[in-house]
Amino acid sequence: MKSLQSNIKKAKKYLDQNHCISVPSETVYGLAANAYSNVAVKKIFKLKKRPSNNPLIVHYYDVNKLKEDCYINDNFIKLYNKFSPGPITFVLKLKKESKISKLVTNKQKSLAVRFPKHRLFKKLLKNLDYPLAAPSANISTKLSSVKASDVKDEFGSRIKYVMNGGRCKIGVESTILNLINKPTLLRFGGLETSKIERVLKKKISINLNSKKKISPGQFPLHYSPGVPLRTNAKKPNINEAFVLINRRKINFKNYYYLSKKKNLNQAAKNLYSLLRKIKKDGYKMIAVEKIPNVGIGKTINDRLERASKY
Repeated sequence: MKSLQSNIKKAKKYLDQNHCISVPSETVYGLAANAYSNVAVKKIFKLKKRPSNNPLIVHYYDVNKLKEDCYINDNFIKLYNKFSPGPITFVLKLKKESKISKLVTNKQKSLAVRFPKHRLFKKLLKNLDYPLAAPSANISTKLSSVKASDVKDEFGSRIKYVMNGGRCKIGVESTILNLINKPTLLRFGGLETSKIERVLKKKISINLNSKKKISPGQFPLHYSPGVPLRTNAKKPNINEAFVLINRRKINFKNYYYLSKKKNLNQAAKNLYSLLRKIKKDGYKMIAVEKIPNVGIGKTINDRLERASKY
């Protein structure tokens, strides 16, 4: 408990001084800063080398603080009560009197918000007087970080503090849903869309590549290991790493497995770590076999498709 409080105190000190730190979540590690501060938010974009037209997700401890910045509606309340805290992000209408930095939203009238489940992140938010803008802790277009060591590999001494919360349980980013008008999916993520539809009792629209970027994860190139990657491969080419959904009886040096028994949740959790390992092992090309496009498999396929644009 003393160690936890010490970590929170140290993180708060840096955040209060408008620095960026890395925070753990159930999805991926985030690069966090005061969402009300232009100075702090600028540092996020600079560290990540992130385009200014790519909005950030803002993280809150609970809905009470959110009401100061956004309008909420019935669909939000239904989904918040069922899934928050957790791996779902809501795009809501921003209030004119909100103190959210315009850099967060790219001067738009909407805001992407989330309530993280990880106990360290939650405890930190509870101790702050402001919400945290926190995109994934990686250089823009690269693989997200799922361990503290990934963040350190990515940023080195350029980041003030990394809160080590262990390995992320889900391993892929949050599902993003636009709730301003008709519920619309903007990004596949850690929460399956079928579960959202059951709560809303209706099908939701899908718009994954909107020209008007009101949330992250919509650019064509994203989640890349930094080498060419091809999807739906039946076999690898010479000198190509081969990523498989489950173990084979015959094993080769260039075979890498996302799960033992075709478990899609395990595959999602292992995806970024496995791609990082392949890159570190020296492979210049990656082939991935066909991944079942059901449940969280849709999220895996979305990430691989965007990574293939490298």
